[in-house]
Amino acid sequence: MSDILSAVELLRTKRNDFLPKEPRSSLSISHPVLDSNAPEGRKSVSASFSQLPVDVEDGTLKQGRVILIIIVLTGVNFLGSLCNGFITIGLPRMASDLSLSQNLILWPSAVYYLTSSSCLLLAGSIADVIGSKRVNLLGCFLTSIFILACGLARTGIELIMFRAMQGIAVSLCLPTSVAIVANAAPSGRKRNIGFSCLGFVQPIGFSMGMVLEGVILDTVGWRFSYYLCGSLSLALFAISLWALPKDAAIEGSILSKLKKIDWIGALIASTSLALFSYILASLSSSVSYISRPANIALLIISVALIPVFIIWEAHRERLRLPALIPNSLWRNMVFTSVCLSVLFSNAVANAMEVFCSLFFQEVQHTSALGASLRILPSLVVGFLIQLTTGLLIHRTSPYLLVVLALVLSAGSPLLMAIISSHWPYWYAAFPAQLLSPLSCDILFTIGLLAVSEEFPANTQALAGAVFSTVAQFGTSLGLTLMSVVAASITEHEAEKGIGKEEGLLAGYRAGFWTAFASMGVACIVGAFGLRRMGKVGVKRD
Repeated sequence: MSDILSAVELLRTKRNDFLPKEPRSSLSISHPVLDSNAPEGRKSVSASFSQLPVDVEDGTLKQGRVILIIIVLTGVNFLGSLCNGFITIGLPRMASDLSLSQNLILWPSAVYYLTSSSCLLLAGSIADVIGSKRVNLLGCFLTSIFILACGLARTGIELIMFRAMQGIAVSLCLPTSVAIVANAAPSGRKRNIGFSCLGFVQPIGFSMGMVLEGVILDTVGWRFSYYLCGSLSLALFAISLWALPKDAAIEGSILSKLKKIDWIGALIASTSLALFSYILASLSSSVSYISRPANIALLIISVALIPVFIIWEAHRERLRLPALIPNSLWRNMVFTSVCLSVLFSNAVANAMEVFCSLFFQEVQHTSALGASLRILPSLVVGFLIQLTTGLLIHRTSPYLLVVLALVLSAGSPLLMAIISSHWPYWYAAFPAQLLSPLSCDILFTIGLLAVSEEFPANTQALAGAVFSTVAQFGTSLGLTLMSVVAASITEHEAEKGIGKEEGLLAGYRAGFWTAFASMGVACIVGAFGLRRMGKVGVKRD
């Protein structure tokens, strides 16, 4: 089953790496100046909406500017996902060209998610202090540079280092993209569509990257894909310099503002996530790695840091200091339930796409391109669902929509768990692909809106970081859990003398049953924990 584990690691995260509360002072065009000499209670706003841009009307950005902002931000996220698709298909050839040793062959893919997930919370906190546009521009520029650097890499170690740096750069873009959309688009339809766009470009970019890389490898070579992607990213950076709305002027020194960040809390949370993500990546490579003393020690430390983080956040709250994630938020049933639902839904949706692709190739013996075409319906449905959710969420009941999506999505792993290797694609696999993305894609928009409403208006980047962290951690957890279960069952069947193909089928079925059980947990959490969820995404005056 080691083949499955290796392939799973190469086909790492595809979907929804990303969030906002209603920004009460959204646009940072130019702050009005209060006349201190006016009578108390009647302080007038002086005419210091100075030099309003031509695309600003009634204190908000015009629709054309908002659309351009969404296009630029989604373009950057699309290119990042495109690169992940490139490396999924091209890594074997890249490893050969760069003389990457076999024990490191998984790390160009894994290290990206390791560094990205570890830096999201800190990046969101910094962006809320010094400005989302500043941090986003830095992230976009560095992302472009390190994508190009991957194409210029001459050794395997260089490739791993550049991918690690790219993960850090992307962590600057993800939460700030959400904050910028929240500040640029008023509550309601425009913002909902903006969030939907930020979500659906990621799976589409990943899948397109896999398909394009298969063609590029046999023609101009894998380096060309990174040159092209990096160049386009630089072009979007140049457009972003003008397109993104200006940050508010920083009052006082930046250093004094940075001191207010919960640095210790961010360090504890990031360390715990980094260590746990490393353990998950190791287990995806081989279950036996958990028995290594170093990995056992790292796992213990990562788990022990969780109560340390909770105690530290409680200490910050008692002193009335800014807390990274206040413990009081977890007492909010809707907030906690949304986070858990997103975690399990992302875990199942991403793992299903990866395992279905492997199932089609290894059990039903289709080509890599054929497997990509077979999971294409899930991508098309995901795109339509997220776009429709963005358009209609303010007119529907979020609770009923989420619960229905969770229940229907549970049918996807169930169909794949009972499938026969001899059944035609249309019997079970096709409807499974149609059902798979429902919960994940609907929850992306609804969950983003619901979670962000629990954060103050000036911490939208941190809200985006929390959502992205939960989503990415869910993906890693789902892939690892299904990999470990599938590998264990396949090895057990092999010990009984069962043929390789029958053992693989048994392993895949066990993995799909595990995904079904996970969706069952998500359904229970959503049904009971989200009953008090009110309307989200509605226009507010």
